[in-house]
Amino acid sequence: MLVDMKKWMRFAAACMAALLLAACGATRRSVVVQPNGRVATPRAPSTAPARATGSYRVVRGDTLYSIAFRHDVDFRDLAAWNNVSAPYTIWPGQLLRLSPGQGRAAGPRRPVATAQRENHRSAAPVFEPVVPAPLHPGMPTTSAATATPTVAPPAAVATAAPSKGITHNAGGVAWRWPADGTLIKRFQSGDAIPGIELAGKGGDPVRAAADGVVVYSGNGLVGYGELIIIKHSDSFLSAYGHNRKRLVKEGQRVSAGQLIAEMGSTGASRDELQFQIRRDGNPVDPLDYLPAR
Repeated sequence: MLVDMKKWMRFAAACMAALLLAACGATRRSVVVQPNGRVATPRAPSTAPARATGSYRVVRGDTLYSIAFRHDVDFRDLAAWNNVSAPYTIWPGQLLRLSPGQGRAAGPRRPVATAQRENHRSAAPVFEPVVPAPLHPGMPTTSAATATPTVAPPAAVATAAPSKGITHNAGGVAWRWPADGTLIKRFQSGDAIPGIELAGKGGDPVRAAADGVVVYSGNGLVGYGELIIIKHSDSFLSAYGHNRKRLVKEGQRVSAGQLIAEMGSTGASRDELQFQIRRDGNPVDPLDYLPAR
């Protein structure tokens, strides 16, 4: 009987030891001893969604429209993400977010566009170029009133009356062909530079595809050479690349058929016009908007 009692006590002691070891192991897995001797419970893994990334540092010559064009986003979204209101003043060195900030979603575009259309009615012209770098980070050197550019008078070569041509109304815009060359490349949505290409020879006229305002005239977009971008409405932009010479300036209003450039081969291997139409920031097939030939 005494032997049985001793065996039972040894068995009970072994069970207690096993339970204590298991508890210690569990404790080591569930608590952290900090350097100050306090015990802290480890944080649970974060379930917050990953924040959208991507930004762009403004350089001299950029406009909000050219940056939006380069990154395939709608200029209205780009302005909203960065709290930039019409007439869209930006300056060299400014860092622009290329996607919604944390806790913000792109949301419906129409309410933003409606508010900005109200601003457009009171702003002239409807864009603002890059202004000189600020003396202090984050502070523009000029006020909105003094920074607003005057509309440049058309260059002498561009004052001729717009040529007459067949137009096609699509999306609320009356479109016409921007050049008379042969179509040598059709639109493909997967292209790095989506659009159509029209063959020609150096110096051939390049004309505005519709009424609008020049929102970019420069050569800062890689792959486009001498480029012109025209805004036709809140939804539509058109772009004209590889020009030999640009004949219009940013802020200048143009009419459909007005001479805006001379065809060339800048950024290309031959003389041609690279033509794009973008709707709400997205490239679309220009042949869906231009009149049938």
